[in-house]
Amino acid sequence: MKVKKVINNNIVQSIDSANNEVIVMGKGIGFQKKVNDPIDLDAVEKIYTSNKSISTNKLTELLANVELEHIQIANEIISFAKASLGKKLSDNIYITLTDHIDNAIQRYKTDLPIRNALLWEIKRFYNHEFLIGKEALSIIRNKLNIDLPEDEAGFIALHIVNAQLDNSKISQVSEMTQIIQNILNIVKYHYKMDLDEYSLNYERFITHLKFFIHRLFSGVELEKNKDEGFLFMLKERYKEEYTCALKIRDYIIKEFDRDLKEDEMIYLTIHIRRITNN
Repeated sequence: MKVKKVINNNIVQSIDSANNEVIVMGKGIGFQKKVNDPIDLDAVEKIYTSNKSISTNKLTELLANVELEHIQIANEIISFAKASLGKKLSDNIYITLTDHIDNAIQRYKTDLPIRNALLWEIKRFYNHEFLIGKEALSIIRNKLNIDLPEDEAGFIALHIVNAQLDNSKISQVSEMTQIIQNILNIVKYHYKMDLDEYSLNYERFITHLKFFIHRLFSGVELEKNKDEGFLFMLKERYKEEYTCALKIRDYIIKEFDRDLKEDEMIYLTIHIRRITNN
């Protein structure tokens, strides 16, 4: 690879073997380099390739204004998150998380922390991602000798959740978290009981709600169940659970002006049955 443009001492633009425009990062990789100079491949730490979710212009603007060490920390956290979750994350996280971590460190240095109002819910509903956020704080502590507050682990968790949900925005993920809490409250108030938050059925219900709300935001509907006899039987056998599901449906209609299809109601009914049937 050759230098197409020097962004700073640690960042250069180049063209890869597939003729894609890329951003190449490495300590000192752009120092005293000129256009068409060869890139020292041994010094390359990360190559960013532009695509639909991450543009070269956005990356260039971000990376040119962020300290190399902060970029390296973000990359390490993202690599850890991918390995821990065993999932592919949207490439856009290289922009969003790097930017957030850089800002969080700047806020720490100027003593301007931000409180995470959803921290408690994030711990409950996105526990795996929150634990990754906690590990991220350890990485930052080890690299920079600064202790960011636990609120930041929650913010990092939301970025990781967002990166698993394609085109969602952090604001949507926050709203999703609040909707989950509201739906759980509907169930608890309907049955006048607390739910076992450590049960497998509770975990399954939370997972269902995450994807149910994501479908709600994205407009994707479940494939229609053609077994109408089963649907009728379920409503007759689990009348109380279906009544509770109707309350959730009323909440969704009132708050989002979106009705729920029969299949969504059936899945809600089944999950409500599982988490309330001790």
